[in-house]
Amino acid sequence: MSEAAGRRRIAVLSTSRADYGHLFWVLKALQADPRIDLRLLATGAHLSPQFGHTVDRFAADGFPLDARIEALLDSSSDVGMAKTIGVALLGLSDELARLRPDLLLLIADRYEMLAPAAAALALRIPIAHIEGGEISEGAIDDAVRQALTKLSHLHFVPTEQARRRVLAMGEEAWRVHRVGAPSLDHLRLSALPSREALAARLAFDLDTPPLVVAYHPVTLLRDPAGEVDAVFAALERVEGPVLFCFPNADAGYAEVLARARRYCAARGDARLYVNLEHLDYWALLREAAALVGNSSSGIMETPSLRLPCVNIGLRQQGRERAANILDAPADAAAILAAIARARDPAFRAGLDGLVNPYGDGRAGAAIAAELARVELGPRLLMKRALPLDAALGARDIHAFVQS
Repeated sequence: MSEAAGRRRIAVLSTSRADYGHLFWVLKALQADPRIDLRLLATGAHLSPQFGHTVDRFAADGFPLDARIEALLDSSSDVGMAKTIGVALLGLSDELARLRPDLLLLIADRYEMLAPAAAALALRIPIAHIEGGEISEGAIDDAVRQALTKLSHLHFVPTEQARRRVLAMGEEAWRVHRVGAPSLDHLRLSALPSREALAARLAFDLDTPPLVVAYHPVTLLRDPAGEVDAVFAALERVEGPVLFCFPNADAGYAEVLARARRYCAARGDARLYVNLEHLDYWALLREAAALVGNSSSGIMETPSLRLPCVNIGLRQQGRERAANILDAPADAAAILAAIARARDPAFRAGLDGLVNPYGDGRAGAAIAAELARVELGPRLLMKRALPLDAALGARDIHAFVQS
């Protein structure tokens, strides 16, 4: 063990405002556990002025950083994404070698996460992964997520379907824990700002519920911004306020960003926000008429608020959905029809009692507790393979995954 005073050292990596919001209550639980020596590393969009230099949030929230790794290329191309992985790998290799944590905790499916996983593999550092077992067929995120699953030694998955999918990949049952999505912990544990306080911070009148747009490039398409024309063709025909979240730092983001800026410049009731703090974002969803776009936030988080969500195009194809999700192809007429239905009071009233399949806001404590108690050593690091047998039946597979 690399532990100090009997504590196990757990390193956590964050690359952007989005995953930091998901990790917040996980970090609070780890920080509060006397068995854990928490070490934090920040890279990617966190250190970019273009994306709001969100690395400053760590200190503001009481999380001292152990390392800042510059890696994100100022690029809107697929080559820039590929090179960012390489730059991140060089920097993270040095930092993980210096820290030598007992465990490395990663989350979700951002392409940058391939770098710490590769470094940890070479350094024999066990990996714990949050939100494996999901599907998003229209983005490279899907392949990244599955690769991280096979490189990881502990899995904290959000849903029962995700748990079964990870088991089907040959992971041993004791390694796989269904905990829910940690971003939902905010609704149970965080104090969201009031409408008045939020309106003051955003400098925007929220008396009329806005459409909130969270739209990102579709990275599996040859043209990642190829669906954006239909999105803005629809938005140009909607009435009422529209608030945009900044797109992810993916290939094609510059085109999405330019279109959003032009749209906002032409309308007095539209705004683009570079960086919404996670509590402001949740409070904004609470006040919204609907969330429109292709963000995983729409799929995973809006059900807890019974908020209609118009999910556009290919990016989240295959992901598990609640009844508040209205899927629309990248076609202006279809998007407009879905927005109209989302704004229908009868549709929203029908969401009363909706249960979010992604959990109930208790993920952070569960993740921290398992990281504190899991047995370190060869059993954790050395993964067993599912037996190959032409006659292997369901009963044998069940026995294996329960072992």
